[in-house]
Amino acid sequence: MRAIYLVSACLAGENCRYNGKNCRNEAVVELVRQGKAIPVCPEQLGGLPIPRSPSEIVRSEDGSIKVMSRDGQDRTSEFYAGAEKTLAIARAHGIKKAILKSRSPSCGCGQVYDGTFSGKLTEGYGITARLLKDNQIEVCTENDLEV
Repeated sequence: MRAIYLVSACLAGENCRYNGKNCRNEAVVELVRQGKAIPVCPEQLGGLPIPRSPSEIVRSEDGSIKVMSRDGQDRTSEFYAGAEKTLAIARAHGIKKAILKSRSPSCGCGQVYDGTFSGKLTEGYGITARLLKDNQIEVCTENDLEV
């Protein structure tokens, strides 16, 4: 059986979120168990520790994007490094679809937190989700899971 999905590792039950917890989704866990999905955590791949301060995408007026942690650290390079490694894994396995954690600054698809750490959402994609999408890999979240 060849894997056909890339999935956020936190959805597969791995304790890799910023707070050291997961967002286990039984459908995703089953895909991994069946060998149909490969779990990845772009933030871990980018070198971020567990636990870590939560991060959000901050857009400046000139259109540039940074990923900042709540405690003021610029995590942009780690998020982009993790996204590149995730794309390399997808390419190595010929994967064309990813099921990613909603609202995440790495994996969010369609909506992400607005960079104010207030819980407000805005339209957009996480760093990894955007890179995968820009490279013709279909992205969706656990909320619109169709397997």
